[in-house]
Amino acid sequence: MESTGDSVGLEYWLRWQVPVCALLIVIPLIVSVVVIKRVDKEPLTSSDLWMPCWRNLSPLWLLFYRAFAFVAMDFVLHRTAAAFGPVVFFFYTQWTFVLVIVYFVLGTIISAHGCWMYFKQPFAQYGERSKFLKRDSEEKESESTTASKEKEKQRQFDQLAGFWGNLMQSIYHACAGAVMLTDVVFWCLLLPFMLGETFRLTLILINSPSCFTIIEIDLVFIWQLIGCMHSLNAVFLLVDSALNSLPFPWHGLTYFVLWSFAYIVFQWVVHACGVTWWPYPFLELSTTWAPLWYFGLALVHLPCYGLYVLIVKAKGSMFSRMFPRAFVRWEAVVVAAEMDAIAEEDGGEVAAAAMVRDWEATGFGNGGRQGRGRRLGRGPSLFHLRRINTL
Repeated sequence: MESTGDSVGLEYWLRWQVPVCALLIVIPLIVSVVVIKRVDKEPLTSSDLWMPCWRNLSPLWLLFYRAFAFVAMDFVLHRTAAAFGPVVFFFYTQWTFVLVIVYFVLGTIISAHGCWMYFKQPFAQYGERSKFLKRDSEEKESESTTASKEKEKQRQFDQLAGFWGNLMQSIYHACAGAVMLTDVVFWCLLLPFMLGETFRLTLILINSPSCFTIIEIDLVFIWQLIGCMHSLNAVFLLVDSALNSLPFPWHGLTYFVLWSFAYIVFQWVVHACGVTWWPYPFLELSTTWAPLWYFGLALVHLPCYGLYVLIVKAKGSMFSRMFPRAFVRWEAVVVAAEMDAIAEEDGGEVAAAAMVRDWEATGFGNGGRQGRGRRLGRGPSLFHLRRINTL
């Protein structure tokens, strides 16, 4: 990849392509911010961050997997940076790779805290319906005090995720789209044109702010690193998606857009500081095709994120059929504030059971859409996620 040789003075930024391309990246940014502020997000509980979606799988396994993924990816990133220098962090692939590492770091810490809570107070309702729906009438008197204790434990597990939990989910959404973008483009579009006998990878190593050294390296010597960088990020993230219980709504696309916007702004700032080399030719602003390239970059975010949405939806539908007794489908059940009061009244168990049966009758309780719920006819619209086994 060669330097453009164009000046980065004022005349460069006065080209007509610059405001047009700026508009093409600012409009998606504004739309994303508006969606984030106005979308009616489903509540995320803290246990959704670290509880696996498999009935007999201990959360320790998810903790160990996330820790292993973090160590393995950090090792690959270190080897890549040691081999090619800090110039690798000019590329979107390395940005995404680092973001996935950050996700696994947060996931490991949150999973460790969740496992500590799990083994301190075992999650009695994991993989089964709420206890008050399954009590026998002859045990009501002896379980009056036990129910209050279990209720308190349940509240600790069903408490809404805080700042770090929501940050982890947002990074998860950004990683999903960015990983699909980097890996699909590399393996399906770039690599087929790079396999010729004469192909050689060009690296531009910055020795000083004003000096560039161009080094030609045969692909055979760096194939392992390139393959790892464009495969491990997707493999580790997909396996984590197969194990975790995090919801994956469409509005998570906004965080993917914000991540790409941050990368493009970074490249513009670096270019404005005097660097004339672009890591990707389609980011060059001096060509007449620049607006089309930027417009295409904006559009490609939809299929990349949509592909991961389909993968997560396929996980819920296929695994629930292939492993009906092992896979737990996670549904959002609307629970009004009145439900706890109903459960404490005489006949509360019957009323609560009727509410759940009514919910199941709508189709959500048995293979319904993941992460959706129905508002009750009366009472406030307060709701939270509960785990429901759809056997």
